[in-house]
Amino acid sequence: MGKFIISAFADEISADLAVQIEILKKHRIRFMELRSIGGKNVAEFTPDEMREVKKELDRAGIAVSAIGSPIGKCKIDDDFEEEIEKFKNIIELAHILDTHYIRMFSFVLPEENDPAIYRDEVLRRWRRYVDVAKGSGLILLHENEKNIYGDTAVRCLDLIKNMASSVVLATFDPANFVQCGEKVFPDAFNVMDSYIGYVHIKDASIKEGINVPAGEGDGQISEVLSALKERDLFISLEPHLALFEGFANLEQGEESLAEGDRIASFATAVNALRKIMKDIGAKEG
Repeated sequence: MGKFIISAFADEISADLAVQIEILKKHRIRFMELRSIGGKNVAEFTPDEMREVKKELDRAGIAVSAIGSPIGKCKIDDDFEEEIEKFKNIIELAHILDTHYIRMFSFVLPEENDPAIYRDEVLRRWRRYVDVAKGSGLILLHENEKNIYGDTAVRCLDLIKNMASSVVLATFDPANFVQCGEKVFPDAFNVMDSYIGYVHIKDASIKEGINVPAGEGDGQISEVLSALKERDLFISLEPHLALFEGFANLEQGEESLAEGDRIASFATAVNALRKIMKDIGAKEG
């Protein structure tokens, strides 16, 4: 049997790195998926700034499972050379943080147009990402997300297979599939199964139209994790149960909730995940 290593988007706890570390340690979580610190997105950090962050994480015994980068979460007609420069910086930051994974997307498309119109350009841009990352030792994780080319499982598979590269895998996000009208299990899961390299633990309720603790929505997280429990995988909490600094940029949300509410919501998310793991007999690494 494999082991699930729990990680988390710690910026959902607090913008303050010290608080992020404190709460992760309280919940016996040794990894974070680094997306932002102090309200500053990871892509905006310089190498020197990230070296200082790494020192703090090392002192606390916290490692980085992946960089939760915004790469590819831009409009399909945005200046791609600017995006490539940002990507090169992310690669350097990944090496500083000693992580092997970079989370990425496949471009925001005009809602009124058929995604097929943009397929060739999406694939062209992603091949450029693969070329830039060649020899880096990094895995590029494409996340399914609403309003991008890779929103459905079929289009995610199309992108990954066309890269024909062992360095491109999928971050499987159940809630995002729910929000795109996909049946998560077995439908989306079976399409993506061979390419799942990382999992986000985020659930959503179709009826309520909100994110909910794992197991309480339509993301079929128990079924997904049961099917994956023979593998060694990072499963990264991204619960979205409370608004946090940066949420507005991600989900068109409102102002963030008080830190205490976010800490409590994170505890709910952790407990819900560990209950599922216990119920299905999954091991924690």
